[in-house]
Amino acid sequence: MYRRFMTGLDYRSELTAQEPEKALVMILPKRSGRDNYGHISARHHGGRQKRFYRLVDFKRNKFNVPGSVLAIEYDPNRTANVALIQYADGERRYILQPEGLKVGDKVSAGPECEIKTGNALPLENLPIGTVVHNVELSSGHGGQIVRGAGNGAIVTAKEGGYVTLKLPSGEMRLINKDNYATVGTVGNVDWKNVVMGKAGRSRRLGHRPEVRGTAQNPRTHPHGGGEGRSGVGLKQPKTPWGKPARGIRTRKHNKYSNKYIVQRRSK
Repeated sequence: MYRRFMTGLDYRSELTAQEPEKALVMILPKRSGRDNYGHISARHHGGRQKRFYRLVDFKRNKFNVPGSVLAIEYDPNRTANVALIQYADGERRYILQPEGLKVGDKVSAGPECEIKTGNALPLENLPIGTVVHNVELSSGHGGQIVRGAGNGAIVTAKEGGYVTLKLPSGEMRLINKDNYATVGTVGNVDWKNVVMGKAGRSRRLGHRPEVRGTAQNPRTHPHGGGEGRSGVGLKQPKTPWGKPARGIRTRKHNKYSNKYIVQRRSK
């Protein structure tokens, strides 16, 4: 069935496996945006399809053991696809699929690896201009940033014990030279071009409906009330709880990591 404006991804040409590796999945419990007391802590969550969580290897700590790509698989928990790797010792692991990585390609991790797509190396071993993803913020903790589909950070400079990365947001940030990163851009680049097309598709992803503040009554939202249609007007925009919104900085001034930001994403 076709629906106007709805778009999707051509998974048949990208993916090579229908079912995930049984040893690398676990049941992902539904939280529905609620905390330990059952109270809603994140609004507009709930009602999604059941899904398994794939155990992705963000640490890439299997050093100097070559592996080959067995399959490219869909992961419902992230925008990127995952690649199933079988290492020379027989162990299998999932990694984020970089753009261009195909079944049969070889990957490895370690300081002496070849600089090619899918290999993980310390940042100090990468030449300036290299595009990387799955970057560690703390050595040995595994990649924490640049993990979304189509994202990549650029190595722009090296000085002392730090490497300067230009992140996808435009921010320039210092990262310890010993931290690992994976060469290449995260795959599934066309993910951002998908148009849902209908409400039911969003509901299956766990996104519940949102109601504009101006459409509510004044007891429910500060923007509510008024005769007929009324916008926010000259008032300061507010959250549902009366706090200032839109343009108010929420990042704490005593953030310890500020010293590592060379240039912010917003001038």
